[in-house]
Amino acid sequence: QDRTRSFLKVQDGCDYSCSFCTIPLARGKSRSNSIAEIVKQAHLICESGVKEIVLTGVNIGDFGLQHGERKENFFQLIQALDKVDARFRISSIEPNLLTDEMIEFIASSQHFLPHFHIPLQSGSNKILRLMRRRYLRELHTGRVARIQSLMPHACVGADVIAGFPGETKEDFLETCLYLAESQLSYLHVFSYSERAHTEAAKMPGRVHSAERSERSQRLHALSEKMRRRLYQQQAGKVLNVLFENDFENDFIHGHSENYVRVGLPANSNFINQIIPVRITSFAPHGAMTGLVAND
Repeated sequence: QDRTRSFLKVQDGCDYSCSFCTIPLARGKSRSNSIAEIVKQAHLICESGVKEIVLTGVNIGDFGLQHGERKENFFQLIQALDKVDARFRISSIEPNLLTDEMIEFIASSQHFLPHFHIPLQSGSNKILRLMRRRYLRELHTGRVARIQSLMPHACVGADVIAGFPGETKEDFLETCLYLAESQLSYLHVFSYSERAHTEAAKMPGRVHSAERSERSQRLHALSEKMRRRLYQQQAGKVLNVLFENDFENDFIHGHSENYVRVGLPANSNFINQIIPVRITSFAPHGAMTGLVAND
């Protein structure tokens, strides 16, 4: 936690069995606190002066599962938290657990921010099946399209793994083309690494580590293009920026509701303030800049 943003863990564990992942082994079954308890914690965080709360969990969309039985659900949780006076971000949610009603609710909410992180892992359905993911890429495409139709300004990121066993050059190219045509705003890229006691570690078609690294680099470059496109789309818009204790090159930085990094000439009075900024141009250090909007 810093003075401006706090992480609130609402769920732990995972009941999924993705072929590359050790989390179910290490963290156990999905379990969560009650909605009442989480709302209480959120109020306490707000009272400490924090303006933004990031909801976290291992598989946050499975919130409310206890011993395989559903007591409450994630949609009920965000409805309850919407009454708390803070900005909320959802750290990451599986595409098969992100429902239309959640997207529609967030689109109309004054507290939940238009920033989604939806794991993808691969743009090849063959690889998604080998990974034992619970969706195919068409579902991911549909979730992103629904978000963009209701919130054209939203930031939508995804996780992608490069060099999964069995991923041929053609499979990787398919992923690259899929991502290049997508409306995603950035990628979190991971080079596949073997984990003991996982199904994937025993799979044939191992990709050489140098090839994994090269594929990762290509995906990082693609992510940078996506982020630049998102940032360019902000020109002329007014963004509500929560400024952090983040100073660089005589600028203070913060993040807008749609997770664009924005810098203004350094002013320590801006720390932990939400300030409307009319975006004008790129700043030299990976951020946008602009003028405080008084209108």
